Amino acid sequence: MNQPRREDAVRRILQAPTPSVPPELYADVMRRGGRMLRRRRAVHRALWLLLCAAVVAFALWALTVQPWVVPPSETTPPLTDW
Repeated sequence: MNQPRREDAVRRILQAPTPSVPPELYADVMRRGGRMLRRRRAVHRALWLLLCAAVVAFALWALTVQPWVVPPSETTPPLTDW
């Protein structure tokens, strides 16, 4: 069903004295709503998985590089045995 026919059907339904929902519309809405929920759930799971992977990658980087340790001095120590 194309867009203008849908709009006409909705207008006819809403302009009727007692608006009623056709049974085929209910099934279509339930199908689309289920699809939207599945997509939203999949996107949320993917984002959580991405966040967890980023946290693990940061933790592994921090453990190997140890950015909190003071880097060794680049100057030579003073000579005391002269």
